[in-house]
Amino acid sequence: MKKLLLLRALALAALLGGASGIGGCARPEQVLPPPKLIPKPDMVTLLVRLHVLEARLENVRLSPDSARALFLSQQRELFWQFNIPPGDSTFVRSYRYYATHDKDLDGIYAQVLDSLTARVKKAGGTPLPKHY
Repeated sequence: MKKLLLLRALALAALLGGASGIGGCARPEQVLPPPKLIPKPDMVTLLVRLHVLEARLENVRLSPDSARALFLSQQRELFWQFNIPPGDSTFVRSYRYYATHDKDLDGIYAQVLDSLTARVKKAGGTPLPKHY
């Protein structure tokens, strides 16, 4: 599972690192949205469900390869539910777009954290500290 977390961290770093090249020297306000931008509310829901999926797989005793294969399979199914076809870059392009607009991504992740914290509280767990 540590490898899955490392892969996820590397993927996120690649997304964020690649985001700076999207607009070049342009200011974030000048970067145009991709043709199939995922709306913010859908992006929040999708990210919450991806994080929950990842957390569930962390607690399953599978080899790293099996865990990754299961994650990718369930991720494809989740994308399908949001009308994102297999191999489509809509999610990556939308994430990059929101990443170039810091306040947009901050707002999205504030909602994601609120939702995940509410789920943890409902399940009787200990929520993350606010500064996390």
